[in-house]
Amino acid sequence: MKAYEYLHIVSFEETNLVGNVYYANYVRWQGRCREMFLKDHAPEIIKELSQGLALVTVRVSCEYYSELFAFDQVVIRMRLKELLQNRITMLFEYWRIRDEGEELVAKGEQQAACMRREEEKTVPTAVPIPLKEALECYRA
Repeated sequence: MKAYEYLHIVSFEETNLVGNVYYANYVRWQGRCREMFLKDHAPEIIKELSQGLALVTVRVSCEYYSELFAFDQVVIRMRLKELLQNRITMLFEYWRIRDEGEELVAKGEQQAACMRREEEKTVPTAVPIPLKEALECYRA
């Protein structure tokens, strides 16, 4: 299965007093991975976001298997789980990169709804074709 990959190096600011990565950062990284995917594979969507399109996160989850620490290298792999009407569900895997190989440290899922801002309300809208085409290459 092909996955979009975002490489991240953990910084001190992402850790807590104990020294491990604070759990909420994994969700932040999902968002960062999603943004980099748009930049790399559907840049026209970025312009649409400034013209009323909204990708609204409606559900997010993360399961943790092992701790990450400052300066760990982690690759976040994102795949399309489902594209249904105006909803996009993505799967995320977090892999620590070490000299001896990779270790799965967490898994996550995120669902976003495609919406359009119209005056004072937000209404559902179809997933834009360029985004749909870009995502299909990464279907799980």
